[in-house]
Amino acid sequence: MRLHLLKSKIHNAVVTSGDLEYEGSITIDSELLELANMLPNEKVLCVNNNNGERFETYIIEGKPGSREIQLNGAAARCALPGDGIIIMAFAEIEAEKAKSFKPMILIVDKHNNPKRRHLVGEEDKPL
Repeated sequence: MRLHLLKSKIHNAVVTSGDLEYEGSITIDSELLELANMLPNEKVLCVNNNNGERFETYIIEGKPGSREIQLNGAAARCALPGDGIIIMAFAEIEAEKAKSFKPMILIVDKHNNPKRRHLVGEEDKPL
């Protein structure tokens, strides 16, 4: 049996912009992607902390150091610039391995600068 578990999370991200005319997706600074153990084209679930809306999309790699979190296409209707969101990626893991699997959590500040990260159940590592 395989279980669907949280693999990675960017917590407290702030939407920086939106582009309704784009074909869809969420653009994320490539440095944040690396720290969060996320990849371009990976499916993510996003939660808007301001209105509770949840939506799925896929990642597009943004410019390193830009701290960009841009919602594109229909996703741009789900959160406005300035809204706080949580971005989560999941993975299918064999049940036995799932017992010891630890997701990567990246915490960012209100400017999307990485503050700290950790594996679930382990101490924060300041960045």
